[in-house]
Amino acid sequence: MILITQFNSAIKPLIILGTVLLSTIGVFMGLATFKMDFVILMTGVGIVSLAGIVVNNGIVLIDYIDILRKEKKKEKGLKEYQRLPMEDEVECIIKGGKTRLRPVLLTAITTILGLVPLATGFNFDFFGLLNELNPHIYFGGDNADFWSPMSWTVIFGLSTSTVLTLIMSPVMFLVAVRLRNRLFSEKKE
Repeated sequence: MILITQFNSAIKPLIILGTVLLSTIGVFMGLATFKMDFVILMTGVGIVSLAGIVVNNGIVLIDYIDILRKEKKKEKGLKEYQRLPMEDEVECIIKGGKTRLRPVLLTAITTILGLVPLATGFNFDFFGLLNELNPHIYFGGDNADFWSPMSWTVIFGLSTSTVLTLIMSPVMFLVAVRLRNRLFSEKKE
């Protein structure tokens, strides 16, 4: 409901929430590919965490495309309810994808790199590093057994959904615009 009120549309939130579905595909493909256990609790927490990141990326992309469309309408002297020509719609989608590529990729890359130590169970003794200059670095342990399913869930889902968000969200947006235009032109005739 919040997304519907923010975008003043029902289709844009559906596109954004569709990216969450695409991210779960990446989770299950990653777990199956590497033959990892599906731990219901921590994998579920990872999917919920992943959904927040993916929705944020989708909002950043779709909102900017919407801003570009409104600017293009003002530039052409069109009213809010009037349609843009399809060439301008495609131009806004491409420009929005190019402009928001860096923020979406940076969000994904920093999250993935931040979760790698948690996923691999990277540990070191901080006090041993300060007192003896020996950090006693090791991988695994009890923490890794508990947190690694959540970390791998977010890593697999985010790496897949970032690519799919940057490709599928603009495509779904363009399909929605074309359907709206087709339905609008049929009602007019």
